[in-house]
Amino acid sequence: MNKKLEAFDRLLGILNDLREQCPWDRKQTKESLRKLTIEETYELADAIVDNDYDQLKEELGDLLMHIVFYARIGEEEKAFTIADVANSVCDKLVERHPHIYGNVDVNSDEEVAQNWEQLKMKEGKDSVLSGVPVSLPALIKAYRIQDKAKQVGFEWEELDQVWAKVEEEMQELKASTETQQKEAFSQEKLEDEFGDLMFAMVNYARFLNVDPETALERTNKKFIERFRYIEKQARENNRDLKSMSLNEMDQLWHEAKTRD
Repeated sequence: MNKKLEAFDRLLGILNDLREQCPWDRKQTKESLRKLTIEETYELADAIVDNDYDQLKEELGDLLMHIVFYARIGEEEKAFTIADVANSVCDKLVERHPHIYGNVDVNSDEEVAQNWEQLKMKEGKDSVLSGVPVSLPALIKAYRIQDKAKQVGFEWEELDQVWAKVEEEMQELKASTETQQKEAFSQEKLEDEFGDLMFAMVNYARFLNVDPETALERTNKKFIERFRYIEKQARENNRDLKSMSLNEMDQLWHEAKTRD
């Protein structure tokens, strides 16, 4: 424990030195750090998807540095300190875990999640969805919205029901596409139908205990690796991708798949 506290105290000291002595660090504000923090968060997400523990450790450190930096700015503005930040989250965790720090009994993680949402409502939230950040990427936001609605019972009961909804949305999108081809049709309406299908697919992923963001990112990475293989083979054969037929590129694509 002492080593952990010593390491954190060392980080606080270094950030104080940088804030006082480094021209770049002195210039930063919470607004200028925001975009950098978002970037660091995505780099952390990449490390998690790649299951790279060395990178994970590094990215967690970068994110922790940002937290300490914001706290230092908060202290300069006489708004809060890093101790206030830590105590605030400690108080929240104790309050929202009455099955650990109180006399509430729970039998599953689902009951814990339901109690969590109920306690948040008692804190003055006007909606179970109010805790979902507006700026979240749409795919993650859809997952979080559905997960929160589930805690108050707004949820399908069976997997087959969820799939039936997916099929329904697929048919509606197909019908909208066919209508657009035959007559004037609103692009906005088509986007609505596509959005409905994606929302339903996120719901299906949730029932399968699949994180749709992680699943899609893994597919993105596979596509990048396979497409780069096509590019590499084209270069080695002095070919330009634009001069290659789709059939030629597809053959290389299948070669790349065998290398996965």
